[in-house]
Amino acid sequence: MSTEDEKLLKEAKKLPWDERLQHKNWKVRNDANIDLAALCHSITDPKDARLREFAPLFKKAVSDSNAPVQEKALDALLAFQRAADADVSRYAKEVCDAICAKCLTGRPKTVEKAQAAFLLWVELEASEVFLESMEKAVKNKVAKAVVPAIDVMFQALSEFGAKVVPPKKILKMLPELFNHPDQNVRASSKGLTLELCRWIGKEPVKAILFEKMRDTMKKELEAELSNVSGIARPTRKIRSEQEKELEEEAVPETTGASTCDEAVPDAPMEIDEYDLVDPVDILTPLEKSGFWDGVKATKWSERRDAVAELTKLASTKKIAPGDFNEISRTLKKLVTDVNLAVAVEATQAIGNLAKGLRTHFSGNSRNLLPVLLEKLKEKKATMTEALTQTLEAIHKAGCITLLDVIDDIRVAVKNKVPLVRSLTLNWVAFCIETSNKAIVLKLHKDYVPICMECLNDSTPDVRDSSFSVLTAIAKMVGMKPLERSLEKLDDVRKKKLSDMIGSATDTVLSSGTAPAPTSGAATSAREVTDSSSMRRSAASMLSGKKTVHAVAATKKSGPTKSTGTKKTDGGQQSKASAAPEVEDVEPAEMSLEEIEERLNSIVKTETISQLKSTVWKERLEAIGILKQDVENLTELDKSAELLVRLLCAVPGWSEKNVQVQQQVIEVITYIASTVKKFLKRCVVLCLLGISEKVADIKTRAPAMKCLTAFCEAVGPGFVFDRLYKIMKEHKNPKVLSEGILWMVSAVEDFGISNLKLKDIIDFCKDTGLQSSAAATRNATIKLIGVLHKFVGPDIKGFLSDVKPALLSALDAEYEKNPFEGAAAPPKRTVRALDTASSSSGASSDGLPREDISSKITPTLLKNLGSPDWKVRLESIEAVNKIVEEAHKRIQPTGTADLFTALRGRLNDSNKNLVMATLSTIGGLASAMGPSVEKSSKGILADVLKCIGDNKKHMRECTLTALDSWVAAAQLDKMVPYITVALGDQKCGSEGRKDLFDWLSKHVSKLSDPAESLPLLKPSASSLMDKSSEVRKAAETFMNEILKICGQAVVAKNLRDLPSPTMAIVAERLKLSNVHEGLSDSVKMVTTSMSLPSKGGLKNAKHGPNDRGSNVGKAASQRGVPARASVTMISSQDSLQSQALFNIKDSNKEDRERRVLVRKFKFEEPRREQIDELKVDLFKHFREDVSLRLWNSDFKRQIDGIELLQKALPSSGKEVVELLDILLRWFVLRFCESNTTCLLKVLDFLPELFDGLKDHSYMLTEAEAAIFLPCLIEKSGHNIEKVREKMGELIKQMINIYSLPKLLPYILEGLRSKNNRTRIECVDIIGYFMDNNGTEVGGLLKNLPSVAALTAERDGEIRKAALNTLATAYKNLGDDVWRFVGKLSDAQRSMLDDRFKWKAREMDKRREGRPGDARAALRRSVRENGSDVAEQSGELVSRSIAGSMTSRENFGYADAHMVPRQMATAAAGPADWREALDIVALGLPDQSVEGMKVICHELTQAVDPESSVLDDLIKEADRLVSCLSVMVPKTFNFSLSGASSRSCKYVLNTLMQTFQIKRLAHAVKEGTLDNLITELLLWLLDERVPLMDDGSQLLKALNVLMLKILDNAERTSSFVVLINLLRPLDPSRWPCPTPSESLAVKNQKFSDLVVKCLIKLTKVLQSTIYEVDLDRILQSVHIYLQELGMEEIRRRAGADDKPLRMVKTVLHELVKLRGTAIKGHLSMVPIDAEPQPIILAYIDLNLQTLAAARMLTPSGPMGQTHWGDAASNNANPSVHSTDAQLKQELAAVFKKIGDKQTCTIGLYELYRITQLYPKVDIFAQLQNASEAFRTYIRDGLAQVEKNAAAGRTPSSLPLSTPPPIASIPSPKFAPSPVHTKSINSKTDCNEDDPFRVQGDSDIRLQSTEQQTDRFQSSAGTLDALRERMKSIQAAAVGGNFDGAHTRPLASMNGNVLHGGTRLDGEPQTQSNIPPMDERALSGLQARMERLKSGSMDPL
Repeated sequence: MSTEDEKLLKEAKKLPWDERLQHKNWKVRNDANIDLAALCHSITDPKDARLREFAPLFKKAVSDSNAPVQEKALDALLAFQRAADADVSRYAKEVCDAICAKCLTGRPKTVEKAQAAFLLWVELEASEVFLESMEKAVKNKVAKAVVPAIDVMFQALSEFGAKVVPPKKILKMLPELFNHPDQNVRASSKGLTLELCRWIGKEPVKAILFEKMRDTMKKELEAELSNVSGIARPTRKIRSEQEKELEEEAVPETTGASTCDEAVPDAPMEIDEYDLVDPVDILTPLEKSGFWDGVKATKWSERRDAVAELTKLASTKKIAPGDFNEISRTLKKLVTDVNLAVAVEATQAIGNLAKGLRTHFSGNSRNLLPVLLEKLKEKKATMTEALTQTLEAIHKAGCITLLDVIDDIRVAVKNKVPLVRSLTLNWVAFCIETSNKAIVLKLHKDYVPICMECLNDSTPDVRDSSFSVLTAIAKMVGMKPLERSLEKLDDVRKKKLSDMIGSATDTVLSSGTAPAPTSGAATSAREVTDSSSMRRSAASMLSGKKTVHAVAATKKSGPTKSTGTKKTDGGQQSKASAAPEVEDVEPAEMSLEEIEERLNSIVKTETISQLKSTVWKERLEAIGILKQDVENLTELDKSAELLVRLLCAVPGWSEKNVQVQQQVIEVITYIASTVKKFLKRCVVLCLLGISEKVADIKTRAPAMKCLTAFCEAVGPGFVFDRLYKIMKEHKNPKVLSEGILWMVSAVEDFGISNLKLKDIIDFCKDTGLQSSAAATRNATIKLIGVLHKFVGPDIKGFLSDVKPALLSALDAEYEKNPFEGAAAPPKRTVRALDTASSSSGASSDGLPREDISSKITPTLLKNLGSPDWKVRLESIEAVNKIVEEAHKRIQPTGTADLFTALRGRLNDSNKNLVMATLSTIGGLASAMGPSVEKSSKGILADVLKCIGDNKKHMRECTLTALDSWVAAAQLDKMVPYITVALGDQKCGSEGRKDLFDWLSKHVSKLSDPAESLPLLKPSASSLMDKSSEVRKAAETFMNEILKICGQAVVAKNLRDLPSPTMAIVAERLKLSNVHEGLSDSVKMVTTSMSLPSKGGLKNAKHGPNDRGSNVGKAASQRGVPARASVTMISSQDSLQSQALFNIKDSNKEDRERRVLVRKFKFEEPRREQIDELKVDLFKHFREDVSLRLWNSDFKRQIDGIELLQKALPSSGKEVVELLDILLRWFVLRFCESNTTCLLKVLDFLPELFDGLKDHSYMLTEAEAAIFLPCLIEKSGHNIEKVREKMGELIKQMINIYSLPKLLPYILEGLRSKNNRTRIECVDIIGYFMDNNGTEVGGLLKNLPSVAALTAERDGEIRKAALNTLATAYKNLGDDVWRFVGKLSDAQRSMLDDRFKWKAREMDKRREGRPGDARAALRRSVRENGSDVAEQSGELVSRSIAGSMTSRENFGYADAHMVPRQMATAAAGPADWREALDIVALGLPDQSVEGMKVICHELTQAVDPESSVLDDLIKEADRLVSCLSVMVPKTFNFSLSGASSRSCKYVLNTLMQTFQIKRLAHAVKEGTLDNLITELLLWLLDERVPLMDDGSQLLKALNVLMLKILDNAERTSSFVVLINLLRPLDPSRWPCPTPSESLAVKNQKFSDLVVKCLIKLTKVLQSTIYEVDLDRILQSVHIYLQELGMEEIRRRAGADDKPLRMVKTVLHELVKLRGTAIKGHLSMVPIDAEPQPIILAYIDLNLQTLAAARMLTPSGPMGQTHWGDAASNNANPSVHSTDAQLKQELAAVFKKIGDKQTCTIGLYELYRITQLYPKVDIFAQLQNASEAFRTYIRDGLAQVEKNAAAGRTPSSLPLSTPPPIASIPSPKFAPSPVHTKSINSKTDCNEDDPFRVQGDSDIRLQSTEQQTDRFQSSAGTLDALRERMKSIQAAAVGGNFDGAHTRPLASMNGNVLHGGTRLDGEPQTQSNIPPMDERALSGLQARMERLKSGSMDPL
């Protein structure tokens, strides 16, 4: 180093650290880094302040551009990191980013130091920052920088472990690295993946990463994963843990403990896969999938698919939290859905949501649990399995704990269904087993009593489940909690429980982990980790030289399921647990001396000594003696084992003498066949020796007999199992060959029920067939042949890998032993059935089935849905391979998801894949057997859809799959699916034909012939198919059913078929029984069908006309003899006297609901629709007409149309009722190709529509939807004449269907595929614009669609569109450009040229300029008002008794006979009419737009210059009627979950309407009744406050009600409210309120009505002259009469509010009008017997008010009836009397001056002159003209003349309605009116509580006055009759003697006013007809009867 450098460095050392480290000279920087490193090494205190100063310097230092300086900077950083503590980690981010950017691509040494720095940052607890930097590093474009980043992550993970380095972020980085172009990066990423597997297990890594890998990468990693084993432990600790260790070492007391801890290895860290994945939002895609519409669908398949979409979305591992409350509520309903598939899908969705949301789903889980537990009663295995899995998932996910649901469990275990109780307890046992000890300690106090109670249950499964729960509790917390409970049990149960707990404990011990390893083991573990820490790169993991130790890949396996999960399992386990002990199979050692000692009492010592002798004769003698002794023993069972042991010892199996050996074998055989229980260990003792004796020809026969005896004693399964090993290992080949031959005989004797077939087949393959001895191979072939006899051909699948030569020998043996199955019963039976020997994996046919669930991986299922067809094909082939490997014998476990995936492939676009899938499904069905039906999840329906394919090969594949299915699952299980398939139109004629042929082959195999009956009806329908092949196949199939079921059964099941179909079936099948129920005409058709000659039938053509019916087809063919025709005509002539139409049982609304058609868009009629039309046609039309219309011969159809044409003028009502049927028939004719018939229909339709127009009939929506789409679509017919007629018909449609509703159908026609149709629709739009104006009915909205057609290639379409747009231009002018939408420049150019041409044409014709007519019309409307629109009739007709209408039908009009709505040429402001039409449709959402327009118009109507108000007044009643209908609809719509927007609009529109008094007065009484009822009901509804803005809605309802009371016509308001005081019909209430009875609800409703009446009554004094008192009194009279006196007395005592309110109203009227009130009783039949109750109340009020001096002065008209003016009032007010009379006269004169009421006015004036002869009426007419006075004078003379002649004006247009008789309502019949006079005491009790306006009582002046009044009340009615008699006599001009009559002045209170209002303004009621003679009542009728003398004197 030069002197200058030394000097520079010396000077630089004086600079601050930051200047030195950033010096421009690299040597200075290098020296600074060296000094900084040395200084950091010297610092020992981590809290040293200098370290905080150095920390910010490293960001720039490590970024130095000079490589040596950078390396020294990293040295300094490392020294700094070692000296500092975790507090400096806040600087980690900037330093790590700098290292990533500058150091990872440097020298190897630099990279290594950079990695060390990263690891030190992790040690300093900055792992999150480290991983964030690594995310940036791995995205570096330079691969050289990526590999070190992966390596450092690998080192950090291997050294610190997954607890410090979170694997989640690493898992996110890896997928991109797998696809990196650099090989080294990919290798390193594999190594890092393997390291992750060491820490978090293989399965989580596979589940997260393998989906994102390429196949090659997967295979490589799979191979490497096999080397991963052991347990990973961290070798390095973070700084804080290091400090803790130092502190612990400093404390001496803890030394020993720490040493022990070191000896115990760390438990592997459990990583939850849930924490490693990112949450997925499923709510947004669920919303877009149409879930909410789907779950509300009526079709179960749509509901299932909607829930399946949710299940699929929720299957993600982690779901983002959100609002799942509404979804849970929906699933709660769907779990109880009537369709099992929907319920299962909903249950699975709940389980998936619980797994994905975990604790976020806890609240919803609590709500769903009771429903899930209740649903456990479902016996279907699919439902039970789904529920079990879901309940387990809910608990595993931590959504609920048993502590939370104790109440739900208590309810469930008391359920009446045993299955619910047992499965609930099974689930509790599972929860306890999977919970920790702390939780079980808390909950056992609650659950042990429940289980103890269930131990007494009557069902074994429930008891077993209770034992399981108690066992689980004991296993978790020991026996202590159960000690007290065990004391209460009996000995049997106590022993069983103890045994179960003991066995469970043993199982735990045996399956538990090994004890903790010793220190030596720990040392070795450390060595392993040390060695693993030496690996510095991730790629080193791929070497494969060393076994990598990993965390155990086994998941937490749940404990074994408790007993009783399934009935069979539970039964077996309960039996097993009931066994006191398990037999010890292996024999224990026992010496000969011990045997001799124990047999001393049975066998003589000499006999045993002789058995030991070396002389064979002695041994033979001894064995003979022993045999006799054994045969003579009575209790052989006790000594059997000892005797067998003795014989095995002496003479033993090595005995050389054949005779002795035979005797020994016979003794053993005798013992084995005689004892009750022969122990298995005895068999084991003898088996080796016996097998050797079988090989000896001399002892073979007894030895084989002995083995057979063993099989009878212990079962062949045990004997076979023991023999396998003996024969394999024995050196003598004869033992093997002869033993196999014995097995052949044993199988023939015992069958295969007790054998493990898998073991015997393996033995044959591995030992028997592999033997070199031919005898052994031949014997084995015989054994396999015998097995074939019992098992069948399926056994071949297990022997497919045998040599070809052996296979041919086996095939020959199979032929000798054909499959017999159940027909081969066993010859021998086993005394003690060995359940353990039966194969658990074997099915009913004995062959084992393999569990393939482990091979059905998620990858396989995913690949089945891959977008690459090759991958899909490979996956299908993989499934086939799995089945092949399982020898085509599989278990159903785990195949449900496989079938779901395969179902998707049945709809594959690649037909070859569909055929491969069908083959696979058939193979699965064959391999699975009967269980395929339950596991397949209804895939058979999708398989059957493939039969409709037009490719023959596809149909053949489908039939092959069906063959496999029927062989596995039987045909009866397939019938429901086949029934649906036969009715599916998409099946096609070829498909149906093939299916019928297939059914004909298999139907005879049905176990129960009745199962085939559901196929009869679709088969009968197919007899009318247009394809002759289908008809023939269907007939063949039905004949097969006829063979197996018989005629009677078939006829009974076909009786409800329509008559035409029945006729064909009866003819084809020769059914005699069916004819009994048929009419003569149908029999005639049946007869005529058999008449055609062969030639005629051969020449018949099958065309499109076959669609209608084949009923009369044969009769219409050529070859029909003349006699048959005559017979038909004569039989039909006899019908002419009958009515053409039959509407007796017609229900049009039901038909319209039943016939579902797609609105707007035309679809060809479906088969079921045609069948329904046929039924309706024959039901409602005369049979001869029906037969003509439903005939394939067009001439007969024309005859039928002519009959209809003749009947049309006289059958308007019937045609209207059956119009929908006719329209459906016309649609059929439109769809057919016969032009003659079509033209006849088109001639008839205009006449029909004209008739409908004359009847003012408007098509319903359903009728329009039936007819219009077809008419529009077929309007583009290829025959010009037909097109013209159809075009005229569409134009005529607006007479019976409004234009706004017609336009959507025409708009749909613009989208037709038929160009002619589009041209016709465009022309029709132009026609409507030209004739009706562009703005009517929304024509302007169609202009964009028309304009779009100008871009079409077809020149005719362009021309038509341009012409229509030119018409629009003519009307709109340049404004048309605003309505045509977006157009291209070329289109605009075309339009511009056409518009210019149109303008020139208009100029030539002098039609003005474009748009002038529209502008002129608008000016005219503004100036004069628009009155061109014809008033529409009521869309909603309401009866007066609207309160009795059921709420279900409330608001829906009888739309059959509504008046026509003429589409006029009105423009501009007439838009509100269209808006009203929209509101009338009754759709809450759509009606809002209409209400907006109406509100706007109502706002404008207030303007005095506006002319809209007059038009609105004409439509006011209709408007309010529609809105009153909308009130319940909008509220119900909002309650269903929608917003309250529509509610607010409807209330606002009503408010705007009732703010205008003229509009409010135009509302009719019936409409007002319905509106007030609805508003009051919703005011009372408890659900309204809970709605959105509920308080605002309540306030709006209140304000609206007050506005109605203020502005509506007051008479109507009074009448409506008084009527509403009656109890309301229960059906009118919005919804049932369980907490309230009907009486309570009616009471609340009456209280509201009373409040409204109080408001009206309060202002009665100021409004008395605005109301029609006659009408109000009539309502009061009807109310009182319906109650009756007895009820009135009862209610008066109970202080009834409605009755008190009526009395108050009557009291106020009497108070205000005085005695003149009696002049307003024209509508009350006061002469009826008994007298109306109201009369007594009026008299009572008059007396009370007179006594209290509260009567309103009323002059001569107001004097009381009990005396004249002088006697009652000494100083009458003459001024008041004159004023009153003048007022009355003024009102009468006003009536006379009105043209409409002049007659009634003259009549009233005449009566006044009769009553007041002294009054000069002409004095009041001084200012009137002479002509008017003359008119009055002449009129009075004429009236007097009529009165003298006895004539009364019977047809006067009175302003008030005629009196109404007291007609009881249908539900509340009136009480009988009492005939006796009213008792004074009763009246006193009733009438005392009169209250005015509900506030105060009227007090009488004194008790004496009360007494006088009531004493005289008995005579009041008689006095009233006398006075009325005088009045009537005077009125008719009778000359009563003056001496016998009262003065006129005393009777003035009875003058009738005829209903005239005192203000002189007549009140008109349009819904009340004028009076006629029949309707006369009241005074006029009584005068007539008086005159004729028919009335008795009163």
